[in-house]
Amino acid sequence: MRDPRGSADNFTLVDHLTELRDRLIKSVWAIAFTTALCFAFSEQLFDLVRYPVASYLPGGGLIFTNPMDKFLAHMKLSVVSGIILACPAWIYQVWMFIAPGLYAHEKKYSVAFVLAGVGLFLIGVSFAYFVVLPTAFEFLFNFGGSVDKPLITITEYMSFFATMILVFGASFELPLIVVILGVLGLVTGQTLREKRRYAIVGMAAISAVVTPPDILSMMLLLVPMSLLYEVAILVVRLVERQRQSRSPAV
Repeated sequence: MRDPRGSADNFTLVDHLTELRDRLIKSVWAIAFTTALCFAFSEQLFDLVRYPVASYLPGGGLIFTNPMDKFLAHMKLSVVSGIILACPAWIYQVWMFIAPGLYAHEKKYSVAFVLAGVGLFLIGVSFAYFVVLPTAFEFLFNFGGSVDKPLITITEYMSFFATMILVFGASFELPLIVVILGVLGLVTGQTLREKRRYAIVGMAAISAVVTPPDILSMMLLLVPMSLLYEVAILVVRLVERQRQSRSPAV
């Protein structure tokens, strides 16, 4: 017989909602702190944000048409940077929310969960910054010849940049989410293998919606997500084997 679960079975719906609220509040406070910290360095951070598109800007910088645009862009950048910088805190809060639903021997993986979550999120962010954005800009700005010149506003660029960075960061959490579902017994390795086609179709649809309207950007998200899905299947199968090995013969 497996180890008993924690106190999660004694939680009511109100208790779960209260716990969720508390974890969200702590996450928001962590993000608020890192956002304020990043705002103090927003000018330096914006140099990094501008770098992937800088070579395509005729005047060397982005333009703005409203007096508030530049300030709001720096505020948005501070929030995005704050979310990235605070990822260990809010990923830890996610773990603390789901931990009561785990068995005793599974709770020891808290450090591994947080490290994996932080690592995957940062890998996704880095992949978007160093690979996806330069590749997408090279295709989009060189398409149709070089006669026409881009005139990019700071508001539109910051929205595009923030979306791509956060989407890729979140997308790379896919294997961790699937593994958690497997640990909780909500999915099995066999189910994941059988539903692989549907999963790929779903990931393709997500990739088409959140990336720029070109097949290259879509594939740059779909291929890593598909590979990470396969990794998740392997990890879930490993978890199942370990679970069976712990079950004493009756």
